[in-house]
Amino acid sequence: MSKNYQWPKNARLAMSVVVNVEEGSEYTVKDGDKGMEPVDELHVHLKKPMRNYGNESNYQYGINEGGPRIIKLLDKFDIRCTWTAAALSLERAPYLAEAIRRRGDEPCSHGHRWVHQFRMDEAQERQFIREAVTSIEKTTGTRPYGWLSRYLHTEHTRRLLQEEGFLYHMDDYSADAPFWDSVNGSDEPMVIVPYALDSNDMKMWVAPSYTPEAWLKYAKDTFDVLYEEGAEQPRMMSVGLHLRIIGRPGRIWALEEFFNYISKKDDIWFATRQDIALHFKEHVSAT
Repeated sequence: MSKNYQWPKNARLAMSVVVNVEEGSEYTVKDGDKGMEPVDELHVHLKKPMRNYGNESNYQYGINEGGPRIIKLLDKFDIRCTWTAAALSLERAPYLAEAIRRRGDEPCSHGHRWVHQFRMDEAQERQFIREAVTSIEKTTGTRPYGWLSRYLHTEHTRRLLQEEGFLYHMDDYSADAPFWDSVNGSDEPMVIVPYALDSNDMKMWVAPSYTPEAWLKYAKDTFDVLYEEGAEQPRMMSVGLHLRIIGRPGRIWALEEFFNYISKKDDIWFATRQDIALHFKEHVSAT
């Protein structure tokens, strides 16, 4: 990993705020799926393929209430971010696509729908990628150059992304700074802008006992360590957010507290992941 570069304006830390938009694209019998999403916060798993109207509304909460709260905070603190969006979600909630457009944020593809692409063969996966690009470009006015799978992907994913004009891939959790990595079936490497699960608000969804207070402390502690290390080497911090999770009334305050905490530092680069990938590619050779 190269350390021979600096962030713009000699910033000590690149801050990457990632807003995941999955609501409206999740598994549901309504859209022809054979099953539905589990009710994560209640740990309820239904095996019978049936409409789970309650859980559908649980996801819809993110669109109706969570999204506006998060956008309000992003505007208040003037924080540019990356929206990892399932394309169909933006089609069904056009106000989110308009917010991305208005704010000059980055749309990053989270798939055409929020479904598992690892089950797809190569042709299906390529079509899945192309459909996502076409849809997101139509709703936001900008094609995506980054990709985040629903956690699992295939051995073909990076090569397909490369062939379809993507700049970077973020299905990686191995570092606190971007890096070049090989692509199976290709002679050209790809920029990896790693993500983070530990600072992600999803922990409050899958483990409700993980409180907003715990998330806030962990996020601050992570920031402090990376900020300190940033004096000697390039460092980035990823904060993953979800409309239906951090957007709840009992959690949104923690995000505001975190934004208030980090906004007091002058030498932080609030960047989209595309910005980070482009800067890295410009300053660090792939060879």
